[in-house]
Amino acid sequence: MTPYPSQHDETEHHEVAVVGGGQAGLSTSWCLTRDGVDHVVLEARTLTHEWTDSRWDSFTLVTPNWQCRLPGYAYDGPDPDGFMTREEVVAWLAGYPATFGPPVREHTAVTRLTERDGGGFVLTTQGPDGPATMTADHVVIATGGYHLPIVPAWAPALDPAVTQLQSADYRHPDQLPAGAVLVVGSGQSGAQIAEDLHLAGRRVHLAVGDAPRVARRYRGRDVMTWLCDMGLYDTPVASYPGGLAAREKTNHYVTGRDGGRDIDLRAFAADGMRLYGLLEGGEDSQVRFRPTLTAALDAADETYRSINRDIDRFVEREGIDAPPPSSYEPVWAPAEDPATLDLVAEGVTSIVWAIGYRADYRWVDVGVFAGNGRPTHTRGVTSVPGLFFLGLPWLHTWGSGRFLGVAEDAEHVVSCVTGSRRAPLGAPARVG
Repeated sequence: MTPYPSQHDETEHHEVAVVGGGQAGLSTSWCLTRDGVDHVVLEARTLTHEWTDSRWDSFTLVTPNWQCRLPGYAYDGPDPDGFMTREEVVAWLAGYPATFGPPVREHTAVTRLTERDGGGFVLTTQGPDGPATMTADHVVIATGGYHLPIVPAWAPALDPAVTQLQSADYRHPDQLPAGAVLVVGSGQSGAQIAEDLHLAGRRVHLAVGDAPRVARRYRGRDVMTWLCDMGLYDTPVASYPGGLAAREKTNHYVTGRDGGRDIDLRAFAADGMRLYGLLEGGEDSQVRFRPTLTAALDAADETYRSINRDIDRFVEREGIDAPPPSSYEPVWAPAEDPATLDLVAEGVTSIVWAIGYRADYRWVDVGVFAGNGRPTHTRGVTSVPGLFFLGLPWLHTWGSGRFLGVAEDAEHVVSCVTGSRRAPLGAPARVG
């Protein structure tokens, strides 16, 4: 633990320090501001940087606009059932701080967090004026769970003439050198980037992972609207089959582009995209794949059908007047699971890695982490008094990592803060 500041220490003190100024951090600040709690929001870059810096040009939300709700602030535009573009999300989110005036410090990174003798925490920061230290009775870490992009250890062994970049760095097809592109990963980012390249006329090779798929619309409504009405976004993670293991699940791929539609990898393949199983390894211009393509496509389709069947049962049980059910039939099937790809022979000049992220909490020097480096918590509340997490996928429900669920999570965390408030330790009296 870090010793309590000395009598002559002029360390800045706040009752609550919120680390991260995205939607989770701002939602926390809104609740704290409403409750009159002294706090500061520390943002390493800018409030909207995750949306401006880590999304491609054609990006759209995959959740309907009506699900964009933060505490005291909700989408009120003309298209509640549509899907905001990147620029629209940035503009919407940028309007939030003006509604309550959060005490934000941008370009101020927290480089270390430790416990303080006597209670509370010490935060070491790096800001525009250099390093500094502050103390807080409570800390809410709202930096999300996607920090370090995952890249195979063998990636540097590939032909250096092939451009490699992360999905967060992809912007548009013309950014890449002319030629074919290998996209690795078929989660939401990988599937949508592959589609973006495919629609631009680029030859795309896609290494398919185990992400499931979901229909965009079914029986007259957006599927995510059905799922919300069915209560799936509000069900606690512990109540899902497998319990906390649900936090390891990959989100379903779908798109909000051009008003929203399914992403059907089989249809892409029928239109010329080359599909493969999980990327297993590679060297120079040769890459190898596991024979998992057929099983991955079948499993994704079964999830698609299963969700539709759940909607059918809900419609019948509730007596809802809806269009009749329909059934998806595959439009393409692989003749075999390709085992290798010669990048040079196929004219592949770029690889886009879209296989996920790892959490990076090395700056948090507090013992609240599991062996996988992720924080252990119950609905954002850790075993260390005063330390909380917010904005994580499946923090409490499926909606936790979305605009839809962050308000409820922020309310809970802030209620735990205010419920445990004591006379703040504050900084010691200063001696002149």
